Amino acid sequence: MNVIIGYVITLGCIFGAYIVHGGNMTVIIKALPTEMLAILGGAIGAFVVSNQGKTLKAVKAALPGAFKGSKYTKARYMELLSLLYEIMVKIRKEGLMAIENDVEHPHDSPLFSKYPNIANDHHVIEFLTDYLRIMVSGNLNAFEIENLMDNEIETHHHEAAMPASAVTKLGDALPAFGIVAAVLGVVNTMGSVGQPPAILGGMIGSALVGTFLGILLAYGVVSPLGSLLEQKVEDSTKEFQCIKTTLLASLQGYAPQSAIEFGRKVLYSTERPSFNELEQHVKGAK
Repeated sequence: MNVIIGYVITLGCIFGAYIVHGGNMTVIIKALPTEMLAILGGAIGAFVVSNQGKTLKAVKAALPGAFKGSKYTKARYMELLSLLYEIMVKIRKEGLMAIENDVEHPHDSPLFSKYPNIANDHHVIEFLTDYLRIMVSGNLNAFEIENLMDNEIETHHHEAAMPASAVTKLGDALPAFGIVAAVLGVVNTMGSVGQPPAILGGMIGSALVGTFLGILLAYGVVSPLGSLLEQKVEDSTKEFQCIKTTLLASLQGYAPQSAIEFGRKVLYSTERPSFNELEQHVKGAK
């Protein structure tokens, strides 16, 4: 919703100022179809050429999420930390082997099913169960597991950032395609130098619309979308860092209540539950 509101404000203010100063919207509307064809057509073609198929699919999958609110809320993090707390309590009471069945079959596990928002996120479940499985096997120490987690989180971040990077680069290219459209308009105008000044003025105005649209689409539409996608990538990475910190604290011998406090501290302040909020939520879930 914020994206739509932002676009309305941007376009409303720009075209509103143009109209207030006596601008004629007919000139822009008349030139809009052909200029948009040249700018967007050229930009999309170049976008397809410059990105692999997996990046194009990732952009297609990521764009709808940009128009939705973030799923990484305080409530989600409290659910995640409560799940981690219950897992660590079970390990502490019954031993690592007690969670083996939960790890191997998380979707059938009563433990995971209590937290549907987390259980339905296959990326989080895969990350969590993979490292719990490693902990159960006992083949790696805490330092080796931490290094492995860091490498996986870095890979996840790089992969998740591909759509944002591709969209941002597309935004950076749009002003150039606007200039291309404007130059074509000027070339067309130069071929009609014998026409009356009123006609030539309209043709030059139409040519300049290309430059205007290229810059507007770049800095008012596409680049802000790329920036938003980057922020969403940071949010998703923070969740993995929370899991990593909590599991490592548990592996190093900290009590479950202390371990989830380690995880709580790495969260952004805007979504981080307070100590008392988390404690009450954990007690309620328990």
